[in-house]
Amino acid sequence: MSLLGQLSLASTATREFLKRHPRSIATAVVMLLGGFGVTAFGIAPLAPDAADLPKHLVTETVTPDGIQAQLDALAEHALELSRSDLTRASDTADSLLQRLGVSDPAAAAFLRRDPTARRLLEGRAGKMVQVRANAEGQLIELVARYPAERSEQAATHFTRLTVQQAAGSWQAKVESAPLQTQVKLGSGTIRTSLFAATDDAHIPDGVANQLADMFATDIDFHRELRKGATFSVVYEALTADGEPVTWNQAAGQVLAAEFVNNGRAYQSMWYRDASSKGSYFGFDGQSKRRSFLASPMEFSRVTSGFAMRFHPIAQTWRQHLGVDYGAPTGTPVRVVGEGVVDFAGVQNGYGNVVIVRHSNDRTTLYAHLSRIDVRTGQRVEQAQRIGAVGATGWATGPHLHFEFRVKGQHEDPLKIAKASETLTIAPGARAQFAALAKSAKAQLEVAASMAGASRSIE
Repeated sequence: MSLLGQLSLASTATREFLKRHPRSIATAVVMLLGGFGVTAFGIAPLAPDAADLPKHLVTETVTPDGIQAQLDALAEHALELSRSDLTRASDTADSLLQRLGVSDPAAAAFLRRDPTARRLLEGRAGKMVQVRANAEGQLIELVARYPAERSEQAATHFTRLTVQQAAGSWQAKVESAPLQTQVKLGSGTIRTSLFAATDDAHIPDGVANQLADMFATDIDFHRELRKGATFSVVYEALTADGEPVTWNQAAGQVLAAEFVNNGRAYQSMWYRDASSKGSYFGFDGQSKRRSFLASPMEFSRVTSGFAMRFHPIAQTWRQHLGVDYGAPTGTPVRVVGEGVVDFAGVQNGYGNVVIVRHSNDRTTLYAHLSRIDVRTGQRVEQAQRIGAVGATGWATGPHLHFEFRVKGQHEDPLKIAKASETLTIAPGARAQFAALAKSAKAQLEVAASMAGASRSIE
């Protein structure tokens, strides 16, 4: 082929690639130019004044490689396209690949035909998908990451599905891999609700739930949270192969946080010494963990408090001897303190009910459950799941009815939680705690300065 023909083919291929991927090329050029700009800015001020440098004129003849050698070199560095997206409930193999910029009928057919590859579009949507394709849009590799398929690994692992060519044919494999953690900072301002503020700051719902638990004995999030309240948080974000996971439940441990509500600031940090399971403490060393949690559910709305109310079935005013939490059927219910299950079964108007006996002649009751996950006589730990919200017994809709009794007498659960016993830090650990608290304060100051952003700590 003539030199002119070779140049024409190279030009045509380049134009086709630019047409197919204009955004990718534009982004690459901007990043390249931006990189040069940053480098020049960072280095130039360190150089001596050019006027003071000696000047020499150097003349050298440069002979470029022939056009064929240049074309061969270009061929050795084939251009690749990489894109990411989440699967959708309406996706087919063809629509997903098309959205990812891949035009490869053979790969699409494999995704439809192979039993392992078909798992990409089966089950729940929201799988994280990354593809690599060549300049012609043909698939090189597809990797999908999504929650662990085995329930016992849900908190620690994820599933990785890989589709790639081997020995001239497509192959798919599925494997389980451990999640990693990455420390992140975030902050926000309450305008309507805690969850709306954490959503605006791109903070996982699991972190919002932990914030509500951490400060439950300081702030009644159902009645005392004020518009304009602010929070800062340092937390561990879970990642899959370095990519932040997108499923809501995948949230790591909150390491430190500050909440400012109604002009008053509250701080908390996670601390564990060699002799304890770990707990949240204020920077003054006072434990945030009480003998009893403030709520038997992760953050939810109170629909009926401990007071007189009009009974929806009896149609009369009666003392309501507990707290009702409105939530969808199946929402997990947790025990507020460690103890032993006194009763687990069906009981008149309570429907499916669990009663737990705690120390000092105290009991808690959880009624209208759709499911019971414990048995009579079983020992339970604080925050352990014991059932799920339902509408059994005399219930007009799905909710949890929760009671707290002391020596057989009903008490307001919200007041009991605030008055219950706390943990203390051993005297020998106070110096270590003080050093960690100082570090946590510095991180929270950085988080607060970010004005609602959520970023990784480098």
